Amino acid sequence: MSKLKNCLTGLAITVFFGAAIATAKDTERQPDIVVYLADDLSASDLALYGGTNIETPAIDHLAQEGMTFDRAFVASPSCAPSRAALLTGLMPARNGAEENHSYPHEDVLKLPVVLNELGYQTVAFGKVAHSRSAPDYQFDTHDRAQDIPAVRKNVQAFLESRTDSRPLALFVGVSNPHVPWPSESTVDPNSMSLPVKLLDTPQTRVQRSRYLQEVKDLDAYLGELQQLVDKHLSEDRLFLFSSDHGAQFPFGKWTLYDEGIRIPLIVSREGMIEAGSRTDAMVSWVDILPTLIEVGGGEVPQGIDGKSFSGVLQDPSKRHRERIFTTHSGDKMMNVYLSRSIRTDQYKLIWNPHPEFAFTTHIDLLLRATSGDYFKEWTEAAKSDPHAADVVASHHGRPEFELFDLTGDPNETKNLADDPELASVRSRLLAELKDWMRTQGDELTVFHKPLMLDAPETWVPRKP
Repeated sequence: MSKLKNCLTGLAITVFFGAAIATAKDTERQPDIVVYLADDLSASDLALYGGTNIETPAIDHLAQEGMTFDRAFVASPSCAPSRAALLTGLMPARNGAEENHSYPHEDVLKLPVVLNELGYQTVAFGKVAHSRSAPDYQFDTHDRAQDIPAVRKNVQAFLESRTDSRPLALFVGVSNPHVPWPSESTVDPNSMSLPVKLLDTPQTRVQRSRYLQEVKDLDAYLGELQQLVDKHLSEDRLFLFSSDHGAQFPFGKWTLYDEGIRIPLIVSREGMIEAGSRTDAMVSWVDILPTLIEVGGGEVPQGIDGKSFSGVLQDPSKRHRERIFTTHSGDKMMNVYLSRSIRTDQYKLIWNPHPEFAFTTHIDLLLRATSGDYFKEWTEAAKSDPHAADVVASHHGRPEFELFDLTGDPNETKNLADDPELASVRSRLLAELKDWMRTQGDELTVFHKPLMLDAPETWVPRKP
């Protein structure tokens, strides 16, 4: 699909969107909407999803009030394309934000515009849209300061002085637990557990403890935010909490493993969503846009990739998606790498079209004292420890195909792509994935000159 066709698709959606707003005009007042977003948080690090290292009482309280989604996934595991997919309801190849630090086409549907037309006041504080793209989404009000003290101050001042009578769609995004992490942490690094794919080294534990401190801090602010909206917004209120992708550790952010793409998602609305419920329905971040449009009284525009999961909110036993597709197209010169995946109830197939490329990231290239310096311990250990050598090698080099049986291997540790008994599964899923990519106009664009796996001497930081 050419860029022209993408633009025409965007125009068609925009034309249709005029009809989508009509239904809310003559109805009773819509519910207020609050969306609270974390930055780089894997679901598995929360007690709600089986994590054992920290307590998150505010997140747990929100789950007690609403519905927890056990299988929620982002469209892409880096900040810009993930947030663009959230706010457009389109996957990266269709909205135009494919690699990190890229932005959607001007003419595509944008959620704040729809909510504004439905009668909402739309405001965004902190990291909601990515970086300089925030004004392009046409929130009525936005402020990009994203550290928790600034967000706390700005949100409180806004709510206390607000006089607008329209229902409010409030989007709040904090930078936690995105790097850099704090130098101090209340989490004991020696008593914690680590994700199974990570090497257990002293500095890995230190940095994990710092990351988890930021998770505790974002949880504490969630409690404050809930108290604020209880005081200032209507009783009829939908509250949604999620994260843009997984944590910035190897095999997390920038990858299509579950540590990178499976995220927390909790939605509450008193009297409308069963308190304390859980659902196994598979949902994608592109599904949030049509869901919020329906909550706001509008009709879902045709031609978008998102599918409203409002039916699941009414009945947690309902199925939603039979397949989850995810894409990764790199992060400028720090990570020139492509991956595509398809997930079913049982299997996930990851296709790495260029296994000859080296997988590098900010972690291993920059080795920062505020985040990834532990990787120096990894590379040193790899010189003498065969297990460490395997882990480092699997970080930098990926086979073309990775197939996991998620029922018996939820941590995705055993690649079954070459298992002859699963050859038909691999073939079928690859065909489905390629068919879907064709409908998306996904041209597998390599946006920058890659680093090659067989030339480690060239693995150094580069700028475009």
